[in-house]
Amino acid sequence: MICIITGDIVGSRKVKDSWLSNLKSALKVIAGQYNKWEIYRGDSFQIEVEPENAIKAAAYLKACIRVNKPADVRMGIGIGTVKSKRKKLSESNGDVFVNSGIAFDSLKQAKVNLAIKTDFNEFDEDINVMIRLALIAMDSWGIVAAEMVKLALEHENLLQSELATLSGRTQSSVSEALKRAHYSELMDMDKLYRKKLNQIFAN
Repeated sequence: MICIITGDIVGSRKVKDSWLSNLKSALKVIAGQYNKWEIYRGDSFQIEVEPENAIKAAAYLKACIRVNKPADVRMGIGIGTVKSKRKKLSESNGDVFVNSGIAFDSLKQAKVNLAIKTDFNEFDEDINVMIRLALIAMDSWGIVAAEMVKLALEHENLLQSELATLSGRTQSSVSEALKRAHYSELMDMDKLYRKKLNQIFAN
């Protein structure tokens, strides 16, 4: 089982090209040493991540793009198997790519910017309800909130005081920005997602 996130940038024509360098940097951070990502058609992308990291990866990508407000990102998370793996993700195929495409194609009709599709319908229903609730907060991230979520996800082991030093802000402003972004609730959701994912993999 692997995870493919398919996405595109909303409002890419309304903002400067800074979103592109931010997107490339974010994809490199998420992909790490595996470097399995590509950008195509100008503002669309695909990236392979570990299934358990899907929610954090999506949140990180969202934060990296939201710092370029009014730009935003739409993403379909697919989890499944690979039939044939090629050097380019766009040339590979399998259930995971179908699922990611279905999740992405469902976004416009559902009027949301993030959804997940696996071969487990009950799991999908539960996680997509959580995602829609999380998007109430994530879709309203301002530039500062997005910057702080990005920084917190890049340095998960640091205290808020250390994040303040890194960002050049006061600890209270960092705390307020993360509170406004509902960062702790997002991390709780990530834990629950991982727990439910482990349960379906164990069966």
